[in-house]
This record gives sequence, structure tokens and C-alpha cells, in this order.
Amino acid sequence: MPTPDFVLRLREHIGTDPLWLIGTTAVVVHDDRLLLVKRADTGEWAPVAGIVEPGEHSADAAEREVWEEARVRAVVERLAAVGVTQEYAYPNGDRSRYTDHTYRLRYVSGNPKVGDDESTDAGWFPLDDLPPIPERYLARIHRALAPGPETILVRDAEG
Repeated sequence: MPTPDFVLRLREHIGTDPLWLIGTTAVVVHDDRLLLVKRADTGEWAPVAGIVEPGEHSADAAEREVWEEARVRAVVERLAAVGVTQEYAYPNGDRSRYTDHTYRLRYVSGNPKVGDDESTDAGWFPLDDLPPIPERYLARIHRALAPGPETILVRDAEG
């Protein structure tokens, strides 16, 4: 999975010490179907997620990541949840935590397909027949699909 250049530059200074980063999760819905990608790093099905670039709004990052990873255009409808993830330890020893902004997005155009090396598959799945998805992502999906405009503040370590 490619690491953004700004993170690589930070790592030159701090090594593998924990980094606190801003992340975004994009829950894209279209006709009672959910857009999912199969992550290249874990092989898990998940909504599109990524790191917010310096100076970028997390909503813009969600829309950008959907295009980059799944070649689908979608627009943010609402901020569904804000949470903090557990600490992740990557195979190279790097450690990071994320303040995750989970957004619900509305499909605009495009047919899902792999857009970069962060995923190995992409597609639409009926909301009532999803493939196995890790609980941390299922929780984000449920928050994004919840009715109402309220943003959920998540205070556990799963964001």
C-alpha cells in the first residue's frame, strides 16, 4: 500500500514511532447497494478509506479516495462519525493511529474497478448481503447508514 510522501518525510525524522494521522472512511451507497474494495494489504472487504493529505478537507479526501481506489465518482452527503482507531503496526515496523472521519457518500457515476495498488477488487454489494467485513468497518458502515443528520462521536479505540 503506497505511503503518502508527507508521511515518508515524517518517518525520516521519527523512525517507526507512533504517528497520529487524519483518516477518512467513505461509505458509498447506490440503489440499496454498498461500494466495497478488497484491500491489497489484508485481503479484507471494506469501504474505501485513506489518509487525508496536509491542508485537505477530510470530505474532499473521502471523494478523492473513492475515485483513486474504485474509479467511482461520489459526493459527500454527511459526516456520519468521528472516532479514533486503535494503533496499527505495519509490517515495516511503522505505527500509526488515526482520527477517522466516516462519511456517507452518494454515487454519481462510474463502474467500480481497481484504481490503484491499494485494492485488488471493487464492486457493489446489496446492503442485506455483504461479504465478510471486519467489525471495525461494519461499525462505520452502520453509523453511516443510520437515519438522521447527527454525527456520532465514537469514544472507543475502533473509530
